[in-house]
Amino acid sequence: MTELVQYDIRGTSAVLTLNRADKRNALSRALIAAIRSTVERARDDSQVRSVILTGAGNTFCAGMDLVELRESIETNAGSESIWNDALALAEVYDLIYSLPKPTIAAVNGAAVAGGAGLVTVCDLALAIPEARFGYPEVRRGLVAAMVMPHLLRHVGERMARWLLLTGELVDADEACRAGLINRVVPADSLLPTALEWARSLAEGGPEALAATKDLLRRFSRQAMSIAEAAEASAAPRLGSECREGLKAFFEKRPAPWAPQ
Repeated sequence: MTELVQYDIRGTSAVLTLNRADKRNALSRALIAAIRSTVERARDDSQVRSVILTGAGNTFCAGMDLVELRESIETNAGSESIWNDALALAEVYDLIYSLPKPTIAAVNGAAVAGGAGLVTVCDLALAIPEARFGYPEVRRGLVAAMVMPHLLRHVGERMARWLLLTGELVDADEACRAGLINRVVPADSLLPTALEWARSLAEGGPEALAATKDLLRRFSRQAMSIAEAAEASAAPRLGSECREGLKAFFEKRPAPWAPQ
């Protein structure tokens, strides 16, 4: 059986590769659970000093698995299932963000919606020129509640409002200028550069790095709890607007509220 997240040790780093390339590494329930288990494995491995997160294929992560969401809605799985899905992803974001070990997002392609969220919860991020970033949730009748505080920490409110309200995607260069990522590198330099950064991070004392990360987290504490953010993300999924937005998305036509 194919591992949904490949776990490879490279030097003192654990390289975690989202391995659902045929689905553009969309965040299904199973993939979210696999991310959690592999991050926890890296956290508990005393030989691992840093974690690098990347994707298989040409996409880093396309965000939430909308096919799975549609099935949940159409089968009337109920608010409990929707809530549990949102909370599981919120907890994964917080696990990565609060990890005592440094994390690096090596963005090998598009990182949108929940995929962009994965980038923002990592400490450092680099991307190939072809990468695209954005939060198109509103165009599907959804709300990017869980990733909002992490985005704001990186780019400031003006850029965050542009991304969250328009749903437009930006290229890697613009993402770098905005502070969403640290550097743009050629595709063949992506992992080597990430590993170079990891080696530099390993020069820091593990306890000092963990303490620094903890202070950074405390100084930038978000106003909403994980549960509140998950609830804010889950609630729109139960509404008619989301149903219509998903229907339009899968039928490849404009949403009913979009200009005709």
